[in-house]
Amino acid sequence: MPDKFLIKGGVPLVGEVEISGYKNSAGACLAATLLSENPSVIDNLPLCSDVLDQIEILKEMGASIEWQGEKRVKISPKNIDPEKIPVNLFEKIRVSILLVGPLLARFRKLKIPHPGGDKIGLRPINTLLEALKEFGVKVEEKKGFYCLETPENLVGKRIVLKEFSVSATEIIMMLAALAEGETKIELAAAEPQVQDLGNLLIKMGLKVEGIGAHTILINGQGKLNGAEFAISPDLLEVGTFLIGFAVTGGQGKIKNVNPEHLIMFLGKMKEIGVDFELSEKEILVRPCSEFRPTKIQVLPFPGFPTDLQPQTSILATQAKGRSLIHDPLYENRFQHLHELRKMGADIEITDPHRALIFGKTELQGAKVDGSDIRAGAALILAGLLAKGETVVSNAHLIDRGYERLEEKLKTLGAKIERI
Repeated sequence: MPDKFLIKGGVPLVGEVEISGYKNSAGACLAATLLSENPSVIDNLPLCSDVLDQIEILKEMGASIEWQGEKRVKISPKNIDPEKIPVNLFEKIRVSILLVGPLLARFRKLKIPHPGGDKIGLRPINTLLEALKEFGVKVEEKKGFYCLETPENLVGKRIVLKEFSVSATEIIMMLAALAEGETKIELAAAEPQVQDLGNLLIKMGLKVEGIGAHTILINGQGKLNGAEFAISPDLLEVGTFLIGFAVTGGQGKIKNVNPEHLIMFLGKMKEIGVDFELSEKEILVRPCSEFRPTKIQVLPFPGFPTDLQPQTSILATQAKGRSLIHDPLYENRFQHLHELRKMGADIEITDPHRALIFGKTELQGAKVDGSDIRAGAALILAGLLAKGETVVSNAHLIDRGYERLEEKLKTLGAKIERI
């Protein structure tokens, strides 16, 4: 399959774009369906490769999968067998680690390989493993596998996470769902995907308090029901298209938006000078010609999301003056900045977590490497803005998190092809 994007830049994006479901929410909610033996229906699924791979993992473990529409799937998990986890798929995607919660809760014993995911830095699961140990789970690492086993009587605990870890929060929530008594998770992540998971668990019959806050209370149930649930819109896709309209001098409407998930990001866009109007579920973007430099500080939700930092750096190259980007989460999150230099961007990387971007700079087309999902999306935005032709490698990585990105861009007038 062609694994590069060829982009001819200089064309403003114009038109309407419909936002897909949020990939990260889909990963958590698909995992949560395994907590019940009864069928569940998950709607508004994004058809990106990470989600399709996770559904394939469920299928190979023995779940019955029935597509009831293009983005709606019925999952019947009664006959799943955790010993049938497909190692190759589990190791391919990061979201596979979320299966630990429901599988441990139901089967009490589990052997898993190391999860995959973007190469954006060391992504140890130490926070998760420590939280599991606090829950009483026995954890051993043998020959590249984690061997996990719960106590015979799994009871709720007070768990204080070592950091605001999204995956650790989600896994402990799911493990606590079938534990006896109350579990209190402190320093819990509050990201939209954690909120979606909490709301799905409530629909399945669980008592959950503190959704969207950093302390979550769960009153475990012996048994959960199946449920029907629709995934929230993808805030990262919203941000990507908003910046795409802005940097190309285009205009258009972004449909299917939850503004509550983007408060800090949208505030920063206003500060930079992006001209947009927000309604309940839509964003109207008007042509923009001048942008102001800014300081981006990545923070846990409701702060500025790390997964919109690379795209925002493209906007910073077009601002008059010096912008500071500070992303403390991952030490390899600036791979795209090295590639932007090939296109003529004036960037100083002061340390693995801070970079200065000097603008306004006219970008030139070049051959660049999309090293992860968001870096690849950022370089596509740079290609849309640049003079001449840009080739972005590793299209398959972008496909992991975006549903038919180039097709949506084409409907807005972008000149982009797979090669």
